[in-house]
Amino acid sequence: MPMSPYYQQLREKIGTDLIFNPAVAAVIHNALGHVLCVKTQNGEWGLPAGAIEMGETPRQAVIREVAEETGLLVEPRQVLAVLGGEKFRWTYPDGNAVEYFIIVFRCQVMTGTLQPIDGQVTAFEYRTPESLSTLSLPYPLEIFAIDYDRGPYFD
Repeated sequence: MPMSPYYQQLREKIGTDLIFNPAVAAVIHNALGHVLCVKTQNGEWGLPAGAIEMGETPRQAVIREVAEETGLLVEPRQVLAVLGGEKFRWTYPDGNAVEYFIIVFRCQVMTGTLQPIDGQVTAFEYRTPESLSTLSLPYPLEIFAIDYDRGPYFD
């Protein structure tokens, strides 16, 4: 999916400078407790995730992003983490720099077939929670456990 009109206008004004970007990410488990990961066009692996658009709630954003990237309709069930700071800075191949403020949701699949919809994702893989340290952003590994229920992880 191309950049939203809001972010296009913002980038026209500030170029590739670092911006603060509210975002969401989804932890989706399969029956074995493995976590759905997506591979983006730049070859990085991550969670289904993306920016919260103007006027959109975090819940709406995670439902939309998962649908766009995976073809799955999900229901957010729990906030697993609220993350941000310097560790969540990212520079895209086009030079646009962001620092994410991410709300991570545990989501349940309601319907759909796993397939790339928006052209941003090139592959899918369910991974064991222990193997997720190689994702493009440094999510805390404990939130990936299927039985994680200690309340949101804050960082």
